[in-house]
Amino acid sequence: MDSMENIKSDIISVINDKQQVTYNELREFASSSGIDENALKKGLQELEGASAIASRSSGGILTYYVLQHEDHVRRIMIVEDDRNINKLMMLSVGKGFDVKQIYDGTEALKRIRYEKPDLVILDLMLPGTDGLEICQSIKKDKSLKDTIVIIVSAMDATSNRFKGIKFGADYYIKKPFDPTELRSLVTIFLKKKGKKFDPLIDLPNEAKISDAVDKALKDTNSRYEIGRLRVDGLLEFAKEFGNDSGITILRLVSQMLQDKVKESSSSIFLGFLNGDDFVIAGDKSNIDVTVSAITSEFSAVLTFVYQSEGYKPMELGIEDIYGAEKPTLSLTYTTIEKGSVMERRAEVLKNRKNDDIGAYTYEELRHMLGSEHLDITITRDPGNGVRLSVGKGGDNKKDKDPGR
Repeated sequence: MDSMENIKSDIISVINDKQQVTYNELREFASSSGIDENALKKGLQELEGASAIASRSSGGILTYYVLQHEDHVRRIMIVEDDRNINKLMMLSVGKGFDVKQIYDGTEALKRIRYEKPDLVILDLMLPGTDGLEICQSIKKDKSLKDTIVIIVSAMDATSNRFKGIKFGADYYIKKPFDPTELRSLVTIFLKKKGKKFDPLIDLPNEAKISDAVDKALKDTNSRYEIGRLRVDGLLEFAKEFGNDSGITILRLVSQMLQDKVKESSSSIFLGFLNGDDFVIAGDKSNIDVTVSAITSEFSAVLTFVYQSEGYKPMELGIEDIYGAEKPTLSLTYTTIEKGSVMERRAEVLKNRKNDDIGAYTYEELRHMLGSEHLDITITRDPGNGVRLSVGKGGDNKKDKDPGR
């Protein structure tokens, strides 16, 4: 058997090669290399303890990332008025960072502008300036706009998660929070090697979706299904209010989905087709619960979404300020028949020039899963971050900002 140092070196090489690797992929590598699974787990644990790698569960998949080591220490500000919670946040973040604890919103905003931290952990209910105003001020300031903002709040997430994301927050965590989740997010946001971490784009990629599709086709259990959750109306919404508003809706749905899966403790797979729909796979009853929960919450948050774009509250009976019907958003879940997927999969393989199946491309996955409308396309641009492009629906008629 290889020594633990050799095992850890191999693990780092595998993760470094792809920049992010799932636990199942590492287990397959370990099996093919003659490494015992217990040794694999020990190696991963030691590497995480040494801050060489970090892990995060997203979309029902545990993923590992290689961390980069820098000469300068990253600066974090924790803005939370409850001293006990503030201390817990500091302990959750762990060592290796320059952490400042602040208990007042007005003081926090002044110090953020002067000290320019790399990341801010932010409560919403604060004495002085509230958290949403702080978040908005950070993201509007050209010298601070790249500062990562993680909101951790006990306030009702129905409206406040949307407002936080709308104002530029990179992630929203509900209290009581999981210290492990907070530590993982902070570490990966600040130290992940390679492209900048983004919770939307970093949902399982085409290779992981390919695995989920193949698993669904092979699973003989009639309770195991695969389906699409589509954000209906997103094209019209983005054309009316701009690309940033469209991306905000996708971030919102992505984070809501991940929360619902965590809350249910079910083994549901989540993927993103880089458009206006998400892939969901798992036991039918678990999917039904998840879809019902997110549909209900999304419906409740729409009032705040429309208000943020200038529409008057519907219950007042006042016409919106645009004098026109507003673009309507909704979530629609569609179960995909396995027979249909198998037929389209056969078409995909027939059109390939070689016999190597490998991972399907996003174009092939969209064809297999019946999602070929391509009204909206999301891409990751190294210089401009997440970009939303309008497909065959035409150009945006209002805001052509490529997104943040």
